[in-house]
Amino acid sequence: MIQHDLIARVRQRCREDPGVRAALMYGSFAAGQGDEHSDVEFWLFFEPAARTALDPAAWCARVAPVNLVVRNEFGTHVAFFPGPVRGEFHFATTADIPSVGEWPARGAGVASMVVVDRDGLLTPVLASVPERPAIPADPVEVAELCGRFANWLVLAAHVTARGEQLRAKDALGHAARHLLWMARLAEGSTGHWLTPSRGAEAELPSRTVAAVAESTLAALWREGRERWLTLLAATGGEPPAALFAELDRLAA
Repeated sequence: MIQHDLIARVRQRCREDPGVRAALMYGSFAAGQGDEHSDVEFWLFFEPAARTALDPAAWCARVAPVNLVVRNEFGTHVAFFPGPVRGEFHFATTADIPSVGEWPARGAGVASMVVVDRDGLLTPVLASVPERPAIPADPVEVAELCGRFANWLVLAAHVTARGEQLRAKDALGHAARHLLWMARLAEGSTGHWLTPSRGAEAELPSRTVAAVAESTLAALWREGRERWLTLLAATGGEPPAALFAELDRLAA
């Protein structure tokens, strides 16, 4: 796969660039799950002066030919290598290394993630991050997850009634994501918790997949209602009966 060659080139580039004081790889390939459709993803921590002088597009082009490098809405530089293959690069400074400790999870072993750590500052911070994310377990957390699902459904119902179809689709997309979390929790299939749609077709029941694929208010509520009740039965508590009745009416 071209991704393996790109990863090797990025590793070499990091070793050769003295301005890169630390670097890590994350995502599918760090976890050993990458395939021909996966991105290559890196955090690069430069000396502040080197980062100020850096041209991100030129840095990526020294890895391999690029068709375009764009800074996305999250501040990450995305390089489109021939294929097309996406490479995500966070060009940061050494002052940003402590922020890694705030990640919800790292998703892979430390050894498979660290590319370079010239000053020994990155490895202990990365090791302090749990490999897997915290999964809602107590009744309050589970109830909040289900409540957020209802929040997006009710918003979708109102903006649909107002005639804002595109805004409704956006709200239903958020509701669908929360339904996937609810279904993963109910099924005990939480391996892809941070990206609940990943592998959903193979890991979740077909009825859940169908409801999310349809992503209408009726389909999402029909499946979400059952998941909500299942989770309540497992954690204790009573469903919000009045809200259930109103959502039943809206989804009819």
